[in-house]
Amino acid sequence: MTLVLKLIAGIIAGMLIGLLGPDILIQFVFTGQTLIGQLIKFTIPLIILFYIASGIASLPQGSGSILGKTVGLAYGSTLLGGTLAYFVASNILPGLMEGNVLEIATEREELKGFIDLSIPPLFDVMTALALAFIFGIGISAMNSTSLRNTVNEAKYIIDALLSKLIIPALPFYIAGVFAEMTVDGTVFSTLETFGVVFILVLIIHWAWITVLYTLTAIVIKKSPLMLLKNMMPAYLMALGTMSSAATIPVSLKATKDNDVSDNVANFTVPLCASIHLSGSTITIVTCATAVMLITPELALPDFSGMIGFILMLGVTMIAAPGAPGGAVMSALGLLASMLGFTDAALVLMVALYLAQDSFGTACNVTGDGAIAIWVDKFAGENRKIVSRETKKCIS
Repeated sequence: MTLVLKLIAGIIAGMLIGLLGPDILIQFVFTGQTLIGQLIKFTIPLIILFYIASGIASLPQGSGSILGKTVGLAYGSTLLGGTLAYFVASNILPGLMEGNVLEIATEREELKGFIDLSIPPLFDVMTALALAFIFGIGISAMNSTSLRNTVNEAKYIIDALLSKLIIPALPFYIAGVFAEMTVDGTVFSTLETFGVVFILVLIIHWAWITVLYTLTAIVIKKSPLMLLKNMMPAYLMALGTMSSAATIPVSLKATKDNDVSDNVANFTVPLCASIHLSGSTITIVTCATAVMLITPELALPDFSGMIGFILMLGVTMIAAPGAPGGAVMSALGLLASMLGFTDAALVLMVALYLAQDSFGTACNVTGDGAIAIWVDKFAGENRKIVSRETKKCIS
């Protein structure tokens, strides 16, 4: 929550600097924006490579069926949540944001930073994805301890870079962007978009949670309200921590309160905290739709053009760092490579996402409880089958 307050402070500071600041101060702010932006671009492929490779290589082995079911349900939930977000946002946002399009810069002489620095990434996003799967699957198949340790240590380095430098620097980065938009005269239309998207994202979050728990309740023949009531402590905890990992103890208790067996809960909840990000995906898809609608250089694709992005986003979410804003940082590369996002559009994405990151995390955590119930049901059915077969053998 502190990060959200810093984000708001960055937006306000950027607007004040753009409105009242002398040119030299604006140029200093633009310089900082350029340096942070280049560091983010350089880091994105490394996030995807090391986080996905580490995630695949570290999946529990010997769990067999229960692992496959958990991963399949988590990925399916993420894809369906993202698809729902696209259909809702693409049909509702155009009417709400009609005429709210960012204009080209004003006639004021263009200001630039003092340093025009470029830090090219080592490789592009798709190369990073391919390498991540090759090394992740290879490490897991060969049970290579040394390579697994190397990938994990590299992941910890990138994690430290994110948590110690990049994430804390985001408010300054966003301040520079909003100073630039204030100079260009586009800041107020952007803030109007923030309010509309924020409300719509929360509505879609709760619509998806309602769908998940209604279907779950029908299958296990329990009240969806009771199931959701038991999960509310985890939802509220996630709002405060903005971290699925930090919420695991509360999520475990809430999931077990819904009569999920200890063994299944202890396995699925920590795993889903890393691989199930339906709420974050809903937010990213909705925010991306809004940014494409207000950015003249971008065009909103139809569903056939968007489904590829949603499918890849579901995979990339496995790489999402645990730090606040980690999901959108992992998605920036796909937004640029698959949807053609410009630098300014990417910054808007970061700002929009961070404004409600805690609610996306809460949706993720609440969905983890539903997945645990489904896995427990499948596991119970398997136990019944084994028991029947055993009885047949004995008789």
